[in-house]
Amino acid sequence: MRGIILKALSGFYYVDDGAQIVTCRGRGKHRHAKVSPLVGDFVEFTPLGYGTGALDEILPRKNEFQRPAVANIEQIVMVVSQAIPKTDPFLIDRLITIAEGKGCESVICINKCDLESGQELAEIYQSCGYPTVQVSAHTGHGLEELRALIAGKVCAFTGNSGVGKSSLLNALEPQCSIETGEVSQKLGRGRHTTRHVELFRLGCGAVVADTPGFSSFEVDKMELCCKEELSSRFREFLPYEGECQFPDCAHVKEKGCAVRQALKEGKLHKSRYESYVRLYEQAKQIPDWQR
Repeated sequence: MRGIILKALSGFYYVDDGAQIVTCRGRGKHRHAKVSPLVGDFVEFTPLGYGTGALDEILPRKNEFQRPAVANIEQIVMVVSQAIPKTDPFLIDRLITIAEGKGCESVICINKCDLESGQELAEIYQSCGYPTVQVSAHTGHGLEELRALIAGKVCAFTGNSGVGKSSLLNALEPQCSIETGEVSQKLGRGRHTTRHVELFRLGCGAVVADTPGFSSFEVDKMELCCKEELSSRFREFLPYEGECQFPDCAHVKEKGCAVRQALKEGKLHKSRYESYVRLYEQAKQIPDWQR
């Protein structure tokens, strides 16, 4: 039989076959092949009775992520905040570059807009061509617009701890009843109430992964692309590709750089360009064999 893994916990895989949730164990061949089943994997399994089964095959993946550890994601919903905790734009840009490399759409969801609208942040990403929505899990503002953006898609909700990912999912689908935590006023970040990745089916037809939050200190552990690919993952740079004086222009300090000239003319956002340079410098430090 076939199904999708909704949750992986302590060596058990909870597979939805469309009629029921079957608790499966992986077979030894997966360990020998060094392939670990991920939440979001489409799999074949053998029912063993009493709601249990043996996971036989992992079907080919559309994509996979290391952080969050999920597969076959169509859309990454980046839940951010301009209230406490305030999301660093670099984190958003870092996640976008990962999503672009995996063939995923990025949705910027600015939560807690009842406390701080985040309008300036919204304008930056809207101008770069990313679907952006301002919402409040507390008041319900913007939830219908968010539902429309995710309807019928396999999505992952991610973002730094305390921005309200779990609260937002509870607001979208109260039956989820996901545990939530308070934001530390002293530290300006939330407690990690989500400790594993799990998929939830919503009434709008979306399948959504609620993922553990992470702090800004963990950003550097995320996947990096090679420096030569980085500029293509900044959509607003694309109109200037091929316009630079040098064909191998890195858009960092070269003369005759069309991207830097566009920045100087106010056609690009400073925060986005600064993120690009920071990511480029990080990518330079990673040897080819490690990538």
